[in-house]
Amino acid sequence: MAKILLPIGDGTEVLDTFYPIFRLPEDGFEVVVAGPEARTYHGVMHEIPPDGAIPWDITREQPAYHVKAAVGFKEVNPDDYLGLFLSGGRAPEYLRYNEDLLRLTRHFFEKNKPVAMVCHGVEIAAAAGCLKGRRCTTVAKCALDITSFGGTYVNERCVIDGNLVSGRTWHDNPYFVRPFVEMLIRARGK
Repeated sequence: MAKILLPIGDGTEVLDTFYPIFRLPEDGFEVVVAGPEARTYHGVMHEIPPDGAIPWDITREQPAYHVKAAVGFKEVNPDDYLGLFLSGGRAPEYLRYNEDLLRLTRHFFEKNKPVAMVCHGVEIAAAAGCLKGRRCTTVAKCALDITSFGGTYVNERCVIDGNLVSGRTWHDNPYFVRPFVEMLIRARGK
């Protein structure tokens, strides 16, 4: 079964993370969750409360489910993986400093393997230097992570640029994960 790498850390957004964990096996892909080390991480839920009487102009964060990483970044051989899924949440804010994860991320872009990213996952691809000349999307407050690193921000549900598929937030899962799965199926067939 072809493996897909999904890096996480404390503060991973659970809807960004669980959707590919459950969706990709439906098409015969094994999702391998990795973290700075193999252990259980704290997930979070991000939302803007729908009640106008409770004003929030930023996303509210609260604890959510836990997610177990089966392997640490140092232990991952990227040649064993067909694709990469960069989920969001607060985790990418500190994961983008992990040199092992940046090395892994560069591998997928350099080898033109399928990559999906959503929300703050863009921070990892940006820190790895993989967005120059690329068109992609993310949550609007992270657009600077694209443009500051030489990419073009597009405010759409799904943006496809070569091997890269991106979505803004977990609300876009149905729109950008399907093309990612189609890319993986084509890549598996090679």
